[in-house]
Amino acid sequence: MYGLIGKMKAVTGQRDALIEILLAGVTNMPGCLSYVIAKDPTDPDALWITEVWDTQASHQAALSLPSVREAISRGQPLIAGFEQSIETEPVGGHGIPSAA
Repeated sequence: MYGLIGKMKAVTGQRDALIEILLAGVTNMPGCLSYVIAKDPTDPDALWITEVWDTQASHQAALSLPSVREAISRGQPLIAGFEQSIETEPVGGHGIPSAA
């Protein structure tokens, strides 16, 4: 499995609008096992995105999907920047099949 955890900063006051756009663009992504967007409780403009994919190739392919491309295009003006991005190798968990 392939995972990503990233912290994104929205333009001041635009976090909720950005979340709506991102959530609308994540339907029907082949290979996506989990895609979670969470508000950072200590920063009103930050959000965390945690993704689990069956493979890194599935993640890359999803970036070409029309729904994802549209979400990126609509969301880009609301993104102030990216603070962290970490690749992970998920091994399982609730709702995620075991990698073994």
